[in-house]
Amino acid sequence: MAGAIIENMSTRKLCIVGGILLVFQVIAFLVGGLIAPSPTTAVPYTSVKCIDVRKNHHKTKWLMPWGPNHCKKLKDFDEAVSRQIEANDIVFAVHVPLPSKEMSPWFQFMLFIMQLDIAFKMDNDLKENAEITLDVSLAYRDNMFDDWEEIAHAIEIRKLKCTFGSPKTVESEGRHYDCDFLPFMEIGSVAHKYYLINIRLPVNDRKGINVGIGEIKDIRLVGIHQNGGFTKVWFAMKTFLTPSILIIMVWYWRRITLMTRAPVLLEKVIFALGISMTFINIPVEWFSIGFDWTWMLLFGDIRQGIFYAMLLSFWIIFCGEHMMDQNERNRLSGYWKQVGPIAVGSFCLFIFDMCERGVQLKNPFYSIWTTEVGTELAMAFIIVAGICLCLYFLFLCFMVFQVFRNISGKQSSLPAMSKARRLHYEGLIFRFKFLMLITLACAAMTVIFFIVSQVTEGHWKWGDITIQVNSAFFTGIYGMWNLYVFALMFLYAPSHKNYGEDQSNGDLGVNSGEELQLTTTITHVDGPTEVYKLARKEAQE
Repeated sequence: MAGAIIENMSTRKLCIVGGILLVFQVIAFLVGGLIAPSPTTAVPYTSVKCIDVRKNHHKTKWLMPWGPNHCKKLKDFDEAVSRQIEANDIVFAVHVPLPSKEMSPWFQFMLFIMQLDIAFKMDNDLKENAEITLDVSLAYRDNMFDDWEEIAHAIEIRKLKCTFGSPKTVESEGRHYDCDFLPFMEIGSVAHKYYLINIRLPVNDRKGINVGIGEIKDIRLVGIHQNGGFTKVWFAMKTFLTPSILIIMVWYWRRITLMTRAPVLLEKVIFALGISMTFINIPVEWFSIGFDWTWMLLFGDIRQGIFYAMLLSFWIIFCGEHMMDQNERNRLSGYWKQVGPIAVGSFCLFIFDMCERGVQLKNPFYSIWTTEVGTELAMAFIIVAGICLCLYFLFLCFMVFQVFRNISGKQSSLPAMSKARRLHYEGLIFRFKFLMLITLACAAMTVIFFIVSQVTEGHWKWGDITIQVNSAFFTGIYGMWNLYVFALMFLYAPSHKNYGEDQSNGDLGVNSGEELQLTTTITHVDGPTEVYKLARKEAQE
């Protein structure tokens, strides 16, 4: 009877395959650590205070902080007071990038956060739970002589969360509040060379707009974008891995279809996992270099969500199909209790992402966290998803425990077998346990490298060699899950080796010719794995 490759492969060959995969895993980490630069770069920008003199027939509404057509500037607000310039006539202008530089499509995205410099003043104190209203505009151009073209304009409200470390007395006037960073803007593509941001703080005493926000001295932005060098390495990895997974996926399904029976649930789930991995790998990001596709960040989130949902579902079904009991599990409906939380959690995260990045396709200044309703809604989605994740892992841990307990119990039947057959089945059990431990190792490695990348400075320096830890995390973990899916489809593909009936039954040495099985899911010819065939008698008892 045909089994899976993992069951019919000798230990020596299995070690060779594992060694080859380990080499590719090390290469994946080294590519990010030694070749790729840091994944992202943060660039600080200080806004320039411009005077909006359109009332005096200014030629354009866009105010440039520097260059041949720069605006009329203010040094500080004391100058504005002395010149009797109203707050509504002041525009904070930021040009992206800095002088003598250009943006590039290889940067992939731009994320901006805002920091306000607010000074304490007795007659203009910052009120509790104050809100600031921003009239913001974004424009682009591709050379220094073109006119600016508007991308977006919006009026946004941000909550101020500031603390003051000194007593609020006359002696403390001029000291700055310590304010949290505010989400400002996110764009999913960098299709143009130059960007211009104009920020106005409209004041309306009657409506209470921008009243009680303290004395704002400066507006600072921090722009974060992906490094072009890292993007090229990332695209190269995707381009290499796409055909690799696609070829093994086609090869795997062809071996399944050559069998005389229909594919079973576990084989279908492994194939679906390969499809979801291929969906992530397809390097559609290459098109973002030539097209202004602002939806690429949202599309990337959806692709990752599909893969992780499929991976979590596979772990549950993999354990269930090796449970070694009499329950019929070769159908997806038998796992609704375990797969249900995955579906609910994934749906909640999808809705949350659509509420954030979906809206940002039209308004890049939008943030779901800026309003009380939005914050509560976002937290609700995240909490529900977290509860579903906890339920899932409780189910998974319980099923893994059951599988290992049942396997240990069935090992009592092994002494009754002949030596050769006993060694064969001991190898099957060992390889099953080994794959379970590899799965645990992959999950643990993902968590460990994520923590390391967050707590380190971003790179390690050994002599003249600099290792980019964050880049190594991204490329290494991405390569690891590709290798994991590759190994699953290779090791669980049907083997061409067959065992004769005399060997399959006679050598077992079990009374009454009863065949041992590990689970009752498959009992007919061309079953997917021989590991499914331990101890029917014990299961029935």
